[in-house]
Amino acid sequence: MRSRVLSAFCGILAVFILVVGSRAADDKANKKASQEKKETVAKPMTDKQKRQAEERLRKELASPYAKWLDEEVRWIISDEERTAFKRLQTDDEKQAFIEQFWLRRDPTPDTEENEFKEEHYRRIAWANDRFASGVPGWKTDRGQIYIKFGPPDENDSHTSGGPGQRDIEEGGGETTFFPYERWRYRYLECCGSDVIIEFVDPSMTNEYHITMDPSEKDALSRVPGAGLTMYEQLGLADKSERFSRTDGTLLGTGGQPLPAKMNQFTRLEQYTNLQKAPAIKFKDLEALVQSTIKYNLLPMKVRMDYFPITGSTVLTNLTIQFERKDLQYKQKDNYSEGAVNIYAKIETLTRRQVIHPIEEVVSIPPVPTEMLQQATQGSAIYQKQISLVPGVYRLTVAAKDVIGGNTTTYEQRLDVPRFEDDQLAMSSLVLADTIEKLPTTSIGTGQFVIGASKVRPRVNGKFRRDEKVGIYLQVYNFELDKLTHKADGEVQYEVIKNGTNEKVFDFSEDLSTLTGGAAQMVIEKLLPLQNFAPGDYTLKMKVTDKKRNESLSPTATFTVL
Repeated sequence: MRSRVLSAFCGILAVFILVVGSRAADDKANKKASQEKKETVAKPMTDKQKRQAEERLRKELASPYAKWLDEEVRWIISDEERTAFKRLQTDDEKQAFIEQFWLRRDPTPDTEENEFKEEHYRRIAWANDRFASGVPGWKTDRGQIYIKFGPPDENDSHTSGGPGQRDIEEGGGETTFFPYERWRYRYLECCGSDVIIEFVDPSMTNEYHITMDPSEKDALSRVPGAGLTMYEQLGLADKSERFSRTDGTLLGTGGQPLPAKMNQFTRLEQYTNLQKAPAIKFKDLEALVQSTIKYNLLPMKVRMDYFPITGSTVLTNLTIQFERKDLQYKQKDNYSEGAVNIYAKIETLTRRQVIHPIEEVVSIPPVPTEMLQQATQGSAIYQKQISLVPGVYRLTVAAKDVIGGNTTTYEQRLDVPRFEDDQLAMSSLVLADTIEKLPTTSIGTGQFVIGASKVRPRVNGKFRRDEKVGIYLQVYNFELDKLTHKADGEVQYEVIKNGTNEKVFDFSEDLSTLTGGAAQMVIEKLLPLQNFAPGDYTLKMKVTDKKRNESLSPTATFTVL
């Protein structure tokens, strides 16, 4: 009887515990769900958090030029070049600097290839493949030395460490070594002949670093009575004396003087010289980079446009634009005027033949001094039309503010296209601030004249909302319809707001609305901007030849202020 009561009581107790536990688990789950629900509610960001978020975003969207400076050329760019590069304001200036940076180091500037640049990037790839550990290979000490000076002439590698014999100048005797490598260069311009560089991995994690202490690779240097040097075994030195040396090492050589190449000052000098960027060998090109560093005081925009004349000749328009506010003016008789001297040349890539030299003066017409502030709001623009044979050329432009003395230089490669007669083709797409028909007497003459129209490019691509964007394009070689003897196709225009991809303009028209014939059709449009919000935009066009079933898709970007 007693056992039955006890058994029943235990059953009731078990059910009670189960129910209570279940309720507790439900309460805990509900509480956790409530907490998670609360945690998902976004709190408004404070001003400080917003600034931090904007700063993180700014760093994420940093210019690719930062990667070029801090990673790609980190070990070979000089301090002067680094300082000069950081002072540059525009991407055009930075791109010009980079081109001159590599040209300055090109051992064969008369050829298209830059062997130095190709070798440099090969070394980076090799270092990343061989020396990577907790950091990329290019960032390690071995990667730095390899990228700067190339592979060593000799590499004494002990990547597993273990027992070994010391060199006699380090005290001799047997010990156990950490993993290490000893690179030898027969000659380095920064350090002279027979340069020995040691890398040690005392943590045994493949984290090698340059060492100035030859004893750092000795794993037993701090173990009493172990790994004794020859001098210590012969009683000519005591191991405890290693820790009272004043030459920055833990060598067990007693009172024996170190060889001259192991002198502490020699080691320190070598280490310091190894940290410097390699000297530039091609001094004859140094003036080109100095021009880029020194002469960035006069902002200048340069544009090239191409229009075929015949099958073997291309009209090449060189357009240069200065902002008037960047110029200085001379006052005379209550009037102010300015001028810019321009020298430009188009030459072969090898610089052996100048195809077309240009020397011109861009004058700012005199204005009353009291109106000078208003007169400096616009641009000064110059254009030169040159006939070139299709091919590759080099353009160099130098400009000087006559009054202020500020100068600038610019250089770029020109790829003058070849237009085939049997293929649908197009000229450069020009965004202009002026497109207007010319009287018969002015056709084909003067600046900004293309055929029967005056087309003045807006080189900086910036327009005010009260202006119109001029769209100018020539399209060639439409196929004729056999029945109508006319071209069959259409032109589509689309303007997208950058950043949001919002389509703000969409229009299409038949080829019959254009001027010209199938051999050459001219697109001339003016797009009002009063309904465009300030920002950056991309114009996307699509010109379709329905008979050929081919299309062209030119694009251009512009900014609405």
